[in-house]
Amino acid sequence: MKKRRSSTDNKDDTSKQKKSRIGGQKQKKPCVLEEDDSVFGQLLRAAGVSLRQGSMPNEIAVDQTVFQMRLRKGLRKHPRYPNIVQEFITGLESYMEDQEKFKNCLLPCALLSAEGESSAVNSYQESLIKLLLGIEMLQSPVINTLFEKLPEFMFEGAGEDGLNIPRIIINQFKWLDRVTDSKDLASKLMQLVAVAPVEIQRDIITSLPEILEDTQHNDIAKELNSLLQKNTQLTVPILDALSSLNLSSDLLAEVRQAVMATLSAVELEDLPVVVKFILHAISGAEAVEVVSDLRKKLELESCVLPPPLQASQSRAKSRGKGGSSLNSAASSSQDCVSLVLDAIKSAVRFQKAISEAWIKAIENIDSVAEHKVIDLLVLFILHTTNSNHSRRGAERVLRNKVRGGHIRESLLQAAFRGHTTVIRAYFPSIISLAQSLLRSPDPSVVTFGSQMYKHAFTSFDPYCQQEVVGSLVTHVCSGYAGEVDVSLEVLSELVTQSPADMALYAVFVKGILDYMDNLTPSQIRKLFYILSTLAFSRGTEGSHIQDDMHIVIRKQLSSTVSKYKRIGIIGAVMVVGSMGTRRSKPEGVSSEAVPLPKETYRQVTALLGLVRSCSECSPEAAALYYDELANLVQTGDLDPQVHEWIGISVLEDFQEDFVVDLGPEIKGTFPLPAKAMYNLDEEESQGGIAINLLPLLAEDLQKGAQLSRPAQGDKRRVSPLCLGSFFRLLRLCQEEQNQGDLVEIDALLGCPLIVTDLDVVEKMDCLSKPEKEFLCTLLFHAINWIREVVNAFCRQQDPEMKSKVMIRLQNITYLQSVLERCLAATPAYAPPLANFDCETAEGAVPASAAPPAKKEKKGRAGQKRKVDKNSSGDSSQLEEGAEAEESQQEKESPEKEKEKEEGKAGVSLVSYRPYFRELDIDVLSVLQCGLLTRSLLDSEDHTKVSEVVQLGPSELVFLLEDLSRKLEFSLAASNAKRMPFLKVKADKNVGFSHLQQKSPSEIASCCIQLLPALCNHLENTHNFFQVLLLENNGVVDAPGVDMKEYQLMSTCYQLLLHILLTTFSWSGFSQHENRKLLKSALAILAGRLKEKENEVDLGMEELVRQSFGYLLNFHSTIPGCSPALSLTQLLIVVADQGPDSQYREKIASLSRGFLCQEWILPSGEREKGNKHNEMLQSLLSIYLEHTDDVLKAIEEIAGVGFPELISTTKDGCSRTFPTLTRQTFLVFYRVVMGVLEKSVRRIAAGKQMDSSEAQSEKLLTWNLAVRDFHILVNLVKVFDSRPVLGVCLRYGRLFVEAFLKLAMPLLDYSFKKHKEDVQSLLKTFQQSTRQLHYMCGHTKIRQDTGLTNHVPLLKKTLEQFVYRVKAMLILNNCQEAFWVGNLKNRNLKGEEILSQQTEDSEKGEDDEASQLPEEESEREDEDNEDKSDSEVRKGVQEEEEVEEDEEESTDDSD
Repeated sequence: MKKRRSSTDNKDDTSKQKKSRIGGQKQKKPCVLEEDDSVFGQLLRAAGVSLRQGSMPNEIAVDQTVFQMRLRKGLRKHPRYPNIVQEFITGLESYMEDQEKFKNCLLPCALLSAEGESSAVNSYQESLIKLLLGIEMLQSPVINTLFEKLPEFMFEGAGEDGLNIPRIIINQFKWLDRVTDSKDLASKLMQLVAVAPVEIQRDIITSLPEILEDTQHNDIAKELNSLLQKNTQLTVPILDALSSLNLSSDLLAEVRQAVMATLSAVELEDLPVVVKFILHAISGAEAVEVVSDLRKKLELESCVLPPPLQASQSRAKSRGKGGSSLNSAASSSQDCVSLVLDAIKSAVRFQKAISEAWIKAIENIDSVAEHKVIDLLVLFILHTTNSNHSRRGAERVLRNKVRGGHIRESLLQAAFRGHTTVIRAYFPSIISLAQSLLRSPDPSVVTFGSQMYKHAFTSFDPYCQQEVVGSLVTHVCSGYAGEVDVSLEVLSELVTQSPADMALYAVFVKGILDYMDNLTPSQIRKLFYILSTLAFSRGTEGSHIQDDMHIVIRKQLSSTVSKYKRIGIIGAVMVVGSMGTRRSKPEGVSSEAVPLPKETYRQVTALLGLVRSCSECSPEAAALYYDELANLVQTGDLDPQVHEWIGISVLEDFQEDFVVDLGPEIKGTFPLPAKAMYNLDEEESQGGIAINLLPLLAEDLQKGAQLSRPAQGDKRRVSPLCLGSFFRLLRLCQEEQNQGDLVEIDALLGCPLIVTDLDVVEKMDCLSKPEKEFLCTLLFHAINWIREVVNAFCRQQDPEMKSKVMIRLQNITYLQSVLERCLAATPAYAPPLANFDCETAEGAVPASAAPPAKKEKKGRAGQKRKVDKNSSGDSSQLEEGAEAEESQQEKESPEKEKEKEEGKAGVSLVSYRPYFRELDIDVLSVLQCGLLTRSLLDSEDHTKVSEVVQLGPSELVFLLEDLSRKLEFSLAASNAKRMPFLKVKADKNVGFSHLQQKSPSEIASCCIQLLPALCNHLENTHNFFQVLLLENNGVVDAPGVDMKEYQLMSTCYQLLLHILLTTFSWSGFSQHENRKLLKSALAILAGRLKEKENEVDLGMEELVRQSFGYLLNFHSTIPGCSPALSLTQLLIVVADQGPDSQYREKIASLSRGFLCQEWILPSGEREKGNKHNEMLQSLLSIYLEHTDDVLKAIEEIAGVGFPELISTTKDGCSRTFPTLTRQTFLVFYRVVMGVLEKSVRRIAAGKQMDSSEAQSEKLLTWNLAVRDFHILVNLVKVFDSRPVLGVCLRYGRLFVEAFLKLAMPLLDYSFKKHKEDVQSLLKTFQQSTRQLHYMCGHTKIRQDTGLTNHVPLLKKTLEQFVYRVKAMLILNNCQEAFWVGNLKNRNLKGEEILSQQTEDSEKGEDDEASQLPEEESEREDEDNEDKSDSEVRKGVQEEEEVEEDEEESTDDSD
């Protein structure tokens, strides 16, 4: 009854107190005190604390310290001391039996003011329990009392008043001034953790650092570590506690290792804390290892919803209902990823060692499959930090990884697709990196930068989109061709994919119109496509851009400067394409197209009429107009009315301008006699038609000397320059009108050309210079006409037409062989333009118009003349192919001499390619043709005979070269071997304007359709060489071998392999949407092994296995080093699509076989030359990269191959490696030294905890590496040329540095257990370092700055080696075995350098190691040290000025 009454009174008091506060009056509230006459209550009152009833806080009238002092004094001076302490505790326990009173004791006291008011506002007061815990004599019993009380509340949780009693009890132990028995308290806490619920466990663990003294930190950390292994629910609190504990470095490393082991099993929401702990307090020495391990186990991919769930989530978002659980799951996972990255960011920002460790860890990954999204995200983080070092490092690593093909676009796509919200925080870094990558000279890096822009635009908010567009426009206006091309391409794709989003930023793009002077025609075409799409695709919304574009176009068209007129023509046609596009009705209304509005149709036709009238007076402008319009007809979906308007006059105009009736004789006076040639319709030779080429050319040359004459009435100036362009437009209009049928113009395929009799070529020396130039121009126009005819009719299915197309190809190859001879006799000749959308100046002479004689055999096959047919082998060779076979052509000097005597030498047409019309990719379908038969009318007997027409070797080479060039241009931008065309003049794009309209995936698809035909040709070529080898018993240079035919077939082999390599190397295959395309390509190769029905269900791994086996079969007939390298690289690319380990051994065996093969030409000489050396270098690198034991392979080359070479004659070769000659020694030496240095850097550094077996294994590896190094260094005594010395000095220093960094720690810990092995290792290495020292002296004598630049860094490294060995001896208590001497400077022959003789005369007798007594192993080790030391000591005397460390690191990176 008493308790209830006091409670009621308490409530009344509380309400009165509240009223007084509201009223703002100071009323003295009644003091309801707890009547406690026990010793406990009396002592508290005496000390200054009054216990209150109910929920009111206890009152303290004095300062807390005064209270504790009074209570301590009261207890000590009490008559019953020390028993009074126990009585006090008993009173406390009995008082706390009431829960309200216990709660009051745990809550802060209220300060009693002088007026008797209690106020908790003035200052914070501790709770009664906390005050009692601050008294030493009471601390332990109070702690025991609290631990006894705590279980009563353990499972109750928070009460109605929101107080969690267990948590408040634990808080009482925090921040005590002194803990009398810390160990006991820690033990009690851990016992409580073992039985408490999870919530209380977490509270206790997180409070431990604030409760325990530092002496207990290590012990409690061990217990927490063991608890962590058992209970993953407590991961976060345990790691929080461990982060705040003061631990020893060893214990911290042990705990970190245990945490790392559980990383893969950690809950997603706990991951940020785990990462933060792992990166906590890492020392520089262990940073790389810890970060590498963390990066390996951190799987952010698991934080992303699978694609099906992503799709359903996006659908739910679009419907605006459902998907709440998916949304919450996605957002929580992204929040966790964001927190993980924040933890990494914090560690990187405040610890430089961790920043460098992340860069190193990512650098060390050398496999595409091992790279993860976390790598990209960390690089973004490193770039955001304020440190210039980490920004530059991140940029450098990303650029190198992209260039090496290790970080690909698929990884970038995964990062943006799975972590959009997370990456948004790093948008400034993404833009900055994209800008930097886009300025790179490497095409693969540029492509990656463009992908960053695209993903940033499509993934982020409008602010980011605006920044992306602004940055791209800045690139376009920069004036650098590479940046402009890629930026316009990105803008073009964004306009196509997201027209609504891009329309908001059209005003940015419009600003580029002010910078068109610096743009090439292809760039202007892209710009006007972008602008016209933005302006006309959204109705009246783009009207402000429409007006500006019309103004610019009309202004440019009216210009008399050809450059500006060209801009006007291109812009006008692109605008027509956007305005006149076919419009379709909404779905379900009608399938018919909506007619073009009359006003729009009027504007389109008016604009086309304006362009035509402005371009009539200039053949180049007219030809460009026809070409642009043809492209529009071919690629644009034009309205039928516009099509009809364009096609009305095209056919009549063409017939009127270029076609004449063929009579018995051709009237007129011309520079050369006119004659109708290349008629395929013999039966219609009378009364047929012909292309009026020679008369038109003669007339045009006369008019060209004068200004255009508009006064001649309606007659336009007709020039052969327009012939190809006009016919292309005519053909495309006919295809559009007749659904691909060209029956109305099929007569143009077989009709003759009016040219001249080509017998005049035999009399070139008798012609005047104008006549020679006229003949060359005539041949160019004739070839370009036939190329356009082939373009037009190549897809026709009629067998008669197919056979005519094949003969037209023969005409091209023959005419080109004739043209080569004419060009050789016409120096400084400027060909007529054939591609008009380029910057090529009129009258420009090709750079290599008169190449050396070794490229003279560039003819194409004639129709029925064996000499011409054979001489056509290399005429249209791919540039790389031509250079690759350079060495073979060099060998054919006797034949070339004969040809020169016959006067049939020609120049290469490689440099004249811009002056030929582009072949469409459809022409390559001719590769699928087999034997074709056509009927002929025999002119003598007037009887029908049939002739078999087939694709000859020269035509095959012609088509394969064109295909190879197209694939190189479209697909090979990411190949490391390709010279970056973006950095060179924009004219590299000339001849590919039609190709540029197709995407790389379309080109790859076309090539895969041709794959069966290419395989047929590859097998036929293989069979040719197989038969050849069988007939000649494997002898290539047998007397009966036709060298020209051999050369031609060898070129076919190389081109076919190169085409397959370029196709399968396409980086687009790594993208998910192109995997089906890759699978179909591999299925074609796999299907060649057996003619059974295709097994559609084969998996990728099986397809790769069968494809690899099919291609491997060709290795036996490879005719040269160039196709050998192509085949090896092709096999590597195919093998990369499957498990790599299966194929490494086969690739190593194959490349070794090619290195062990003697490449002999039909002339009997070995292949040689720079190109041959480059291919050997690639083959050797592939062999050493794929072999199982690199060091053994190096030992075989260094220990067997090189000695064999030394023992042979000057022109001899190694028996084991026939490709190793004195000419190729440098290639082998450079590769072997470089690979050796890289391989030792991959050996793990020695650690103290390594087992004896592990130490022995590493010592054995280092012994083998040092032995190889010793052999290679000593080879310099025999091969002492400058390049060899340079290679040895450079890689010698890098090897010694790797030895210091990786091998010396191993020797430190294994010296006592493996003393003899260490001694042997150092003795061998010392001999190498001595030789390096002699080389330094030798380079000083020669005074070659290129070599002496290596000397300071090398000598510095040698000195470091000496003192590092001394440190090792001291560590193992053998310092007395070390002594210092001087080593004489000698040259490579061992002769003393006289300039140093006087300096060393006093110590001359002590220098030689041979005079030192050999004692126990320690003394022998001493010898090694002192010799090595003496080398460097003398080096220091000779070269005091040692370069700085950053020079060393610069050289290292090389």
